[in-house]
Amino acid sequence: MIVFIKHELKLYKKLLRKENTTYYRNVKQVRWNLKQTVLSMTLSFLNLMNHEDVASALQKELIEVIQHPLKEGMKNKYHHVCEGIAKQGESTSLNKIYTDLYITERGAGHVNKEHEVRRIEKNLMQQEVQIECRNMFECLPGQDRPIRTVLTQGVAGIGKSICVQKLILDWAEGKELQDIQFIFPLPVQELNLKRGNQSLMDIIGYFFPETQGLILTDQYKVMVILDGLDECKLPLSFHKNEILKNVCEAAPLDVVLTNLINGNLLPSAQIWITTRPAAASKIPAECVDRVSEVRGFNDQQKEEYFRKRISGQDLANKIIEHIRESRSLHIMCHIPVFCWISATVLQKILEETESEETPKSLTEMYTCFLIFQIVQGNKKYFGKNVLDTPWDEGLILALSELAFQQLEENSLIFYEDDLKSCGIDPSKISVFSGLCTQETGRFLGTVFSFVHLSIQEFLAAVFAYICVRNEHRSIFEPQSTSQESKTTELIDFLKTAVDKALESDHGHLDLFLRFLLGLLLESNEKLIRGLLTQTGSSSDSRKEIVEYIKLKFKENPSPERSINLFYCLNELNDDSLVKEIQSYMSSGRLSEAELSPAQWSALVFVLLTSKEKLEEFDLKKFIRSEECLYRLLPVVQEATTALLSDCSLTERSCSALLKVLNLKSSTLTLLDLSYNPIQDFGVELLSEGLKSSNCKLETLRLSFCSITERGYGALALALNPSSPLKELDLRGNDPGDTGVKIITHLLQDSTYKLNKLRLLKSADAEEVCASLTESLGTDPLLLSELDLSGKIQGDSEMKKLSHLLEDSHCRTKKLKLNNSSVTEEGCAALSSALCLNPSHLIELDLGENKLGNSGVMKLCELLNNNFCKLQRLGFADCCITEKGYAALASALKSNPSSTLMELDLRGNDPGDEGVQLLTDLTKNENSKLKTLRLLKSPAAEKAHATLTKQLGANPLRLREMVLKGKIQGDSGLKQLSDLLKDSHCRIEILGLSNSNITEEGCAALSSSLCSNPSHLIGLDLCENKLGNLGVQQLCSFLNNTHCKLQQFRLKECSIGEKGCAALTSALTLNPSHLRELDLQGNKLGKSAKQLSELMKKSGCPLR
Repeated sequence: MIVFIKHELKLYKKLLRKENTTYYRNVKQVRWNLKQTVLSMTLSFLNLMNHEDVASALQKELIEVIQHPLKEGMKNKYHHVCEGIAKQGESTSLNKIYTDLYITERGAGHVNKEHEVRRIEKNLMQQEVQIECRNMFECLPGQDRPIRTVLTQGVAGIGKSICVQKLILDWAEGKELQDIQFIFPLPVQELNLKRGNQSLMDIIGYFFPETQGLILTDQYKVMVILDGLDECKLPLSFHKNEILKNVCEAAPLDVVLTNLINGNLLPSAQIWITTRPAAASKIPAECVDRVSEVRGFNDQQKEEYFRKRISGQDLANKIIEHIRESRSLHIMCHIPVFCWISATVLQKILEETESEETPKSLTEMYTCFLIFQIVQGNKKYFGKNVLDTPWDEGLILALSELAFQQLEENSLIFYEDDLKSCGIDPSKISVFSGLCTQETGRFLGTVFSFVHLSIQEFLAAVFAYICVRNEHRSIFEPQSTSQESKTTELIDFLKTAVDKALESDHGHLDLFLRFLLGLLLESNEKLIRGLLTQTGSSSDSRKEIVEYIKLKFKENPSPERSINLFYCLNELNDDSLVKEIQSYMSSGRLSEAELSPAQWSALVFVLLTSKEKLEEFDLKKFIRSEECLYRLLPVVQEATTALLSDCSLTERSCSALLKVLNLKSSTLTLLDLSYNPIQDFGVELLSEGLKSSNCKLETLRLSFCSITERGYGALALALNPSSPLKELDLRGNDPGDTGVKIITHLLQDSTYKLNKLRLLKSADAEEVCASLTESLGTDPLLLSELDLSGKIQGDSEMKKLSHLLEDSHCRTKKLKLNNSSVTEEGCAALSSALCLNPSHLIELDLGENKLGNSGVMKLCELLNNNFCKLQRLGFADCCITEKGYAALASALKSNPSSTLMELDLRGNDPGDEGVQLLTDLTKNENSKLKTLRLLKSPAAEKAHATLTKQLGANPLRLREMVLKGKIQGDSGLKQLSDLLKDSHCRIEILGLSNSNITEEGCAALSSSLCSNPSHLIGLDLCENKLGNLGVQQLCSFLNNTHCKLQQFRLKECSIGEKGCAALTSALTLNPSHLRELDLQGNKLGKSAKQLSELMKKSGCPLR
């Protein structure tokens, strides 16, 4: 043991001195475990001795000992690739021909039932986050969770394996990912047949002998690649398999793989899995940190490939231009394998002939490719170079039959036994190496597959066509039946093929049908004439199948199948339906057209196959109806923007749009449904779509959609911090009492992406709202009480405020605008706004504004509105006269549904009839007006209440009020004076005789009458001890130029000479209207003579 440890320590010294050693290679497992133990002890002691640098250097050198042969082996394996049939002695450098592929980040994996070619077409229209292979495990901005497992999906032939090979080669050559110490690509095909129990280290050691004895731990940075999960035949029972954490513990392969993927084994390792889309669901979503998709070549990468592949630039430009002219070819060239097929065919044709007749359809391209491969195969393997195609009918038919069998079984891989069962000698398959590939593995022996799924589908179509043309046999029927008793006509078989393709829910026969019908063309039949034993024209069948396909559109097949039928018509060189629609579109008659089902399908096809990228779909350019939306829904699915405003859509359309939002492939980021009566139920359907993890909607416009509080609630519940929605437009809807609050709450929460909420209809309203938010410190839309007294000034600001008040999202219940310099003009704007949004305001206070009668009349328009819910209205000190009072009374009478309960008119001038008009309303049992505030002070109201009780009548309605004996003393008169000074007190004759009034009471009376002097014409103060001072106080009233007093009775009031003199002086200065003055029972002295002389003067009314 001591000898062993000493030996290991000597080895460590050699490693650190950079001396060559092979001691760590080809070590048996048991001995390796001992070496690993000694190494761990050595590293621990070095760290304890503070020699971390030496420990690190030693560990690095040991890794490089294993890493070097591993990298060398990978460089040799992945440095060269072959495309099709390589010439003898020739191989192609991967670095030379490699063109970057378009790879995007996607959401979680899912099963996609579309045909893979159709999936390519859809991907052309989508723009998502692009990532590079070397950055596959790096977090994007905003992502915090480390990425351990990446699932990369892509259709067959799109370049997944090439991406894997290039990544491994770059690592092996020291160009990329040098922080990763080991990369282990495990071949899924070969793992399928590995039997018995093995540990993870057993598996890695088998495929990579250079690592024999290595034990992987978390101290190593490792990447494991599982390329081609779709070829895995293991059950991958993630939820049933036992937990496995030891990399050296043997277990069934399924258990090892599931524990590796879910992180129980090597939790620190990076796992990269590639698969076709249909198999993505084999891995539970919780086991995958990132899903990416290889999209193949984008347009720029496609051209880059042709320029690298074709040496002459003129020839490359010709090929690129030709590809651009054909929609079908252009789409297929996003698949790298098809680029190779196109380059192979077009290069040969354009180099060897001057003919302009180059393949323009898929069928023609694949037929030419088949011929090229046969010719090349013969030249290479048999040395033949015949001018005509050297058909080996038996071998080609057998290979085609195999292709059809594999298509039916949905299988890409076949073996020697499959070849033999179809009568093919495995040794001869190399002739078709441009059509098939073969690979020898450690477990499987030789495995075969077609170069691409589309090659398999084309050969299957060739088999079907040859059978029906040569033998009148349908491949869809059992061979025995067909041979013994039944022959099949060509047209019958073609109709059956159309029907079967339409029955498929995931379109696995779509491309097969395109190729089959394309072979009907005379030009394509000529190319394969060496395979046909029966001659004759198929033009009648071609015409008949075209009409049959057009009939099929009446059955309303799914959008995917409809589009494929158009591609079939394209292969048949029939574009009549497309031209009809293009004619409608170019003439502008599309919105008026009555389209048949076939024409609707043609319209969808034209829109989806347009050369221009479909980003915006505007329903108004077509027919504004729900039927049109339903018919064109496949187009909406491909658009990023859907403009559907003002198209008479209802909740039925929302049901259709819900499906779009739920689609994994949907790219819709903006949806405009404004001015459509979708109502709350429609919004609830859309809200279900917003909840979907597939929803990518960033902008939703629902202005004027008849949405109420219920709809707002549904939207609020649908959104969460992970929702992508950034902008929401709800203008012109009715949010109810809580709608605004629950929606604006989302805007205020920083965890939500929603940053723009449009509720107000006009820019003016938004400006006012922003201004008030700043001045009030709160969004006014959230306030039920809005006190703007003194905060806005003048009619101009009142007009601005009105823009906000007229909006349905302004739910103010109490509005105060006191002392805001509002006049008639401002009232007009306010009334107009409130008439547009009348049902929320219950209190309005406009006191201390010079509204005048005109302003009040403008506001009476609001009171006449049947939806007005005002309960309290304040007009205190608003310069209103009798005319304004009359207008108010008339408005309230004319609107039996009026809810006004309280009206404040303090400080105004009611005239002779104003008070009576309004107080009559308070007595009307049909009127809700019960509180009429007319008196300015609480003291006046108290006096009013006292007198009402004493007199049994409202004193404000009385013209004559005799209070003899009802009030006593100066205190009673002071209380009465509070009432008399109010403009709403219109007493003409006031009797206060024998009420114990003195000088003090006279002062209060005179003051009140001076405040409200223009109504009183008769005043009786007899039998009160006023004295000279009391009379002198009353003279202030007589001196008032507005005084209208005609009769003044002061009998027995203890008035002397001074009092009489004061009266004489007052009447001299202001003769006023006084006609009768009663001074009996007073001792006037000499002053009586002066009063008599005054009466004699002309102009003095006193008699």
